[in-house]
Amino acid sequence: MSKIKVGVLGAGTMGAGIAQVAAQSGHKVVLVDVNQEAINTAKEKLLKIIERLIEKGKWTQDFGDEVFGRILFSNEVEDFKGAGLIIEAIVENIDIKHSVFSKLESIVDEDCILASNTSSLSIAAIGSILKNPRRVIGIHFFNPAPLMPLAEIIPAVQTSDEVKDQARQIIDSWEKVTVLAKDTPGFIVNRVARPFYGEALRIYEEGIADFATIDWAMKELGGFRMGPFTLMDYIGNDVNYTVTETVFKAFYYDPRYKPSFTQKRHSEAGYYGRKSGRGYYDYSENAKAVEPNKDEELGKEILNRILVMLINEAADALFLNVASKEDIDLAMTKGVNYPKGLLRWADEIGLDNVLNQLKDLFEEYGEDRYRPSPMLKRMVKKQQNFF
Repeated sequence: MSKIKVGVLGAGTMGAGIAQVAAQSGHKVVLVDVNQEAINTAKEKLLKIIERLIEKGKWTQDFGDEVFGRILFSNEVEDFKGAGLIIEAIVENIDIKHSVFSKLESIVDEDCILASNTSSLSIAAIGSILKNPRRVIGIHFFNPAPLMPLAEIIPAVQTSDEVKDQARQIIDSWEKVTVLAKDTPGFIVNRVARPFYGEALRIYEEGIADFATIDWAMKELGGFRMGPFTLMDYIGNDVNYTVTETVFKAFYYDPRYKPSFTQKRHSEAGYYGRKSGRGYYDYSENAKAVEPNKDEELGKEILNRILVMLINEAADALFLNVASKEDIDLAMTKGVNYPKGLLRWADEIGLDNVLNQLKDLFEEYGEDRYRPSPMLKRMVKKQQNFF
């Protein structure tokens, strides 16, 4: 079977990473960016990556040369002619995406799939300006694309089944783990993960524990690869805050997704995290590491509170048919490296225990952010498990 030509629009970290994945899977790839500097940087970075993989013995020189040789670096969208799939990875702005997608539609063949790597915009809205919106789909990779195994496949209400199946088959053939998500704000991962940050910030704001202690509890007691504050500093507080704000607005200001003033102030102060040298932690050369309070009882209280909020979010995503229970658990383990799938974790803890903790929080605070999902209530009533 001959491989289709793949186009990637946007040569930033994400676009360049997607282009690499497609090229190493045997496709001819056209990576387009109007900014020549972005193209030059992408080219240099890819050569360095290939060099490292050859040095480590993971790739042969021949394979590295082949992969690099399959990518055409270009400033011209016209070079997308003849592509069977184009993935857009540019700025998260609906107006810019609209102008780009109508331009793309005028260049490519009728059977070319037009995909967006958006993490927060509606796929239906992106496709609304197309003459043939049935060909639009969301394919959301995680950063860095060559290393992170997950890709969320998001059909819009307009997307044809044929396009959905075809897109998934292509990405599966790139040896990615694909999950199918409904076109709702944040899809699976960015929606379900909100309490990991939001509840950690709330615990800090209430003075229960400092950043280092909350991170210690989640990492050492919960088995998460990074604590929430280390992770927000890694992602960038400006980026993480914007996603939180976008999800909050997109859910018609549902209190469950309410952003935090602590994060807003850090973002406003330019405390973005690692990239700015200062976030929740100080990354300057002589900075002293902050020691956590390793009180196990306090640690368990922090872990349980964040964990039940995450489980509640996962249960609600299942309740609202955002994805299947298998795909929700897969997305969280493969997309953000959670130690376990949240729904299986809920079965382990006991759904009644999860529900009782949520009910206690809801009663104590009287806030809608703690309302238990109807899915949990029903399942406890029927004494059911997720798996």
